[in-house]
Amino acid sequence: MALPPSLYRKHNSFVDIRAKEHDQNNLLSDRILNVSKRPDFVSRLSASHQLILSRALNHLEGESEAGEQIFHLSMSALHEIERLSDEDLPRYLAHRFRYEIFPATRELDDFPPYLQIEPSSVCNYRCVFCYETDKSFTRKSNGHMGHMPTHLFREIIDQAVGRVEFISLASRGEPLLCPNIQEILAYTRDKFLGLKLNTNASLLDEHICHAILQSGVRTLVISADAASEPLYSQLRVNGKLDKVLENVRKFKKIKELHYPDSPLITRVSGVKYSVKQNLGDMEGVWGDLVDQVAFVSYNPWENVYISEPNEVSLPCSDLWRRMFVWWDGRVNPCDVDYKSSLSVGGLPDKSLAELWVSEEYTKLRQQHQQLKRANMEPCKRCVVT
Repeated sequence: MALPPSLYRKHNSFVDIRAKEHDQNNLLSDRILNVSKRPDFVSRLSASHQLILSRALNHLEGESEAGEQIFHLSMSALHEIERLSDEDLPRYLAHRFRYEIFPATRELDDFPPYLQIEPSSVCNYRCVFCYETDKSFTRKSNGHMGHMPTHLFREIIDQAVGRVEFISLASRGEPLLCPNIQEILAYTRDKFLGLKLNTNASLLDEHICHAILQSGVRTLVISADAASEPLYSQLRVNGKLDKVLENVRKFKKIKELHYPDSPLITRVSGVKYSVKQNLGDMEGVWGDLVDQVAFVSYNPWENVYISEPNEVSLPCSDLWRRMFVWWDGRVNPCDVDYKSSLSVGGLPDKSLAELWVSEEYTKLRQQHQQLKRANMEPCKRCVVT
């Protein structure tokens, strides 16, 4: 087992990521800069987002202010950009800048840079590094388990369109367990530039494959941590590697046969939990099936409510980066707090925009900025910065 990190950098949690060959040369850089200055495209942005785009371009041209965190485009961001139309590129850059830089500068505007929506908190796996192993969380009588109704999902999406581009459909559970997941996916079509769906792929049948490929999902993240048995099922308890591989092959075949022009990126992403895990082995098994293979750092959140308080005092960047919306409309500032001790309210009592700048959220940010994490649960036991 890997030792938990002393700090968990949420902004850059990749241990390593490898991708198939794609264009990351000067031609791509030239396209980004040239297209993002076209008045016919820039004018489609709001006035505030035009200013953000200008800041992003200044960074990319090496003209950022002294001492300011540098905005740069990661390999995964470049891979996304390659699949964008020219007219969408300025919008993407403005929102990528919000996601990358606002948490570092502690800036807020009228909506979170990233929205994480939970179709289901229920999971069919009991991964050893996940809070689904906490029986006080999964016990139905405690009220944490459920699936998001379609009408609530539509309300969330309607509030988000035009205000955020980066959204994940996933959080505490397995999204494909949501009985109405196909309706949910259908409602996302043509709405966002950076929509991700995270799944363990155990339920990835033919109908779901088509639903994903017809939706607005731009990145399908398949959660898998090993290239062979018995390690896979030791880490992803209740899972079967053969079944997941079969489902991913099916998805690839359907995509190539029926959706050859789809911009969707596929990624296998595992949690680096054990010294037995090897990215080379992962590439050998998964590399021909997906576009990217990655490991993310292990975050010891599965026991956060009972672990010893630590000495981490740095503010948590997620307070400025993302908002989590649980299946029942409750809004939480993070997913380490998987039992919602820090919830700031929810829908329909307030809108997402109102909650983002609410008194409750503001107090959380102030406590962190004043280096008072030790006064808050479970912040005083968490290593995320």
